[in-house]
Amino acid sequence: MGTDIYGGIEFRHSYAGTDDYDAEPWVTAMDLWPLYDETDYTAFGLLFGVRNYAGFPPLAPGRGLPVDLSSGMRSQLGSWIERDEMDGASWVSWRELASLAPATGPEHFVGHVTWHKKSLPSTLHRQPVSHQWPSEFLSLVGVPPRECHNASKRVEWTTGDLVCAYEPLTAGAALGSETHWPHVFAVMKALAGRFGDDGVRLVVAFD
Repeated sequence: MGTDIYGGIEFRHSYAGTDDYDAEPWVTAMDLWPLYDETDYTAFGLLFGVRNYAGFPPLAPGRGLPVDLSSGMRSQLGSWIERDEMDGASWVSWRELASLAPATGPEHFVGHVTWHKKSLPSTLHRQPVSHQWPSEFLSLVGVPPRECHNASKRVEWTTGDLVCAYEPLTAGAALGSETHWPHVFAVMKALAGRFGDDGVRLVVAFD
């Protein structure tokens, strides 16, 4: 059964905490789904520790929903609050996201390999790999192209009736230009220019 992500971006109002402002401190900027519409367990694991098959040191795991959650986001994620499923929710500030080094990766793996039969693309298999690929695994997917050893993006090859691909397990690859995450980050960065790096956050829940 798959895991999907929900949520959105909030900012802290510039006048929050002052005598001139009596509304809620955090305001919903926009929902996540127009910017991000993928199910990518590599990114979920890296950012929030969800479906963390590769063993990343996650950036913001299991924080639950913020106590000062905006009313707009509370309306969207209310079912998680009602079911008391805070372990399936978290949040991360723009400051934390902006400080994430592109080379960040899991301790034991350098990449993952996916493969499927040419005639059955829906039967996709995935396995994380270290620098030394097991011989029994090589017998299945064949010897990969030489560029896999220093790859910064996806590399594909075929072995018999299998279509295989290698992708590096780094933050730069998981959140890079071939994903939807740059759209999310562009909005957060623009808001941070007005409200500060700690005044913008991404709030998410998983189902």
